[in-house]
Amino acid sequence: MPTIKFTKLFINGEFVDSLSGKTFETIDPRNGEVIAKIAEGDMEDIDLAVKAARAAFDHGPWPRFPGSERARIMLKFADLINENAGELAALDTLDAGKLFSIGKSREIPSVVNILRYYAGAADKIHGDVLKMSRELQAYTLLEPIGVVGHIIPWNFPSSIFFAKVSPALAAGCTMVVKPAEQTPLCALFYAHLAKLAGIPDGVLNVVTGFGETAGAAICSHMDVDMVSFTGSTEVGREIMKAAATSNLKPVSLELGGKSPLIIFDDADIDKASELALLGIFTNKGEICVASSRVYVQEGIYDEFVNKVVEKAKTWVVGDPFDPEVHQGPQVDKKQFEKILSYIEHGKREGGTLLTGGKPIGNKGYYIEPTIFTDVKEDMIIVKDEIFGPVMALMKFKTIEEAIKRANNTKYGLAAGIVTNNLNVANTVSRSIRAGVIWINCYLAFNIDCPYGGYKMSGFGRDFGLEALHKYLQVKSVVTPIYNSPWL
Repeated sequence: MPTIKFTKLFINGEFVDSLSGKTFETIDPRNGEVIAKIAEGDMEDIDLAVKAARAAFDHGPWPRFPGSERARIMLKFADLINENAGELAALDTLDAGKLFSIGKSREIPSVVNILRYYAGAADKIHGDVLKMSRELQAYTLLEPIGVVGHIIPWNFPSSIFFAKVSPALAAGCTMVVKPAEQTPLCALFYAHLAKLAGIPDGVLNVVTGFGETAGAAICSHMDVDMVSFTGSTEVGREIMKAAATSNLKPVSLELGGKSPLIIFDDADIDKASELALLGIFTNKGEICVASSRVYVQEGIYDEFVNKVVEKAKTWVVGDPFDPEVHQGPQVDKKQFEKILSYIEHGKREGGTLLTGGKPIGNKGYYIEPTIFTDVKEDMIIVKDEIFGPVMALMKFKTIEEAIKRANNTKYGLAAGIVTNNLNVANTVSRSIRAGVIWINCYLAFNIDCPYGGYKMSGFGRDFGLEALHKYLQVKSVVTPIYNSPWL
């Protein structure tokens, strides 16, 4: 087990106690035991962190460095993460119940790649020279937006930390990061590595604490220039309200989802069932793009049901440090009980439980992979984001029906299509209102590909150069020209 090295707030380049002296417990979801006591930041601590970030932005070197110098430091940061990959993956496993084998081999290396990607963009930020229709000369500048508040969820505490922090650093912003109270450990370790890499004091501050205090203070702070948030739609609403009633700061929101996976008659059933399992049971269903609504065309429905249930029964649930395990514990007791409550709703509303549906063991927050069929569109388990390993399996007849049902949701984060017919794939992908459509694949994320939602799944994009540009402002500079032979 990793040694817990960092438990204090990181403000202006130093680890400090919260001003109140309060702490909170971070819990091991494998057994419900306390891992460590973490400093509990609140409004006063956020204010100190924002002041540090403001001073670093207004007077410090980071926004004034040439992009190549920011890139050099970011690459050093990436190298330090790579050197500590095993320890960081273990912290995410201990804090969030994530699979250690996946963390060490995929998630932490992906964090390194994200940092390196945006480091490569840091010296390529430039505006345009404009051709004017009057006797004027003009160009645009792309300037960092300022002090950014990043609010990180608990399901991907490392990946989403860097999906937000990396482009903001490349743009020349300074920031205050509030990790989820369930998973504070890795964020504090990253703050330590940022200091070692040479990121100047005040540029990256990490304040651990609760959403209703520390998070709310970021959103309402008059000296925070932008907020980037990943989490629930309900909290996203509150962030928009706080932004509007404070300094009208822009916000980027990646919110909830209830994503459909549509499987057509011509699909390979073995491959389709693998994608269905991957889409909903990866990361124990605690993933906003989870394919929790699976629509299967009637010609292969019965065969698909048999295949996916057979595969689900081989899904190994257990200690996330065990390399043979497919699924660890849910993040905490609250989420564990919420998922089990939804399963009971599904039973009461008439859904047929094909497999799973029960907790596992007498300690920790483990739940069996669960599949319902005979469900209807108006059932709670079909409408609500459960954020757990619960699949709702449904039958459809025509393309038109599949499109209509896929769009029958307030969310619009992602969707999957499984078919060998290019025309079907093109028609359906253009008809579904969602931010990312995966055809014959699922969870196919890549740093080059922008990611975000439609409808109540939010707005703004992470990944790709779109993410970089949301941390930049466009300034137009105009001067008159005299006696020019041409405009």
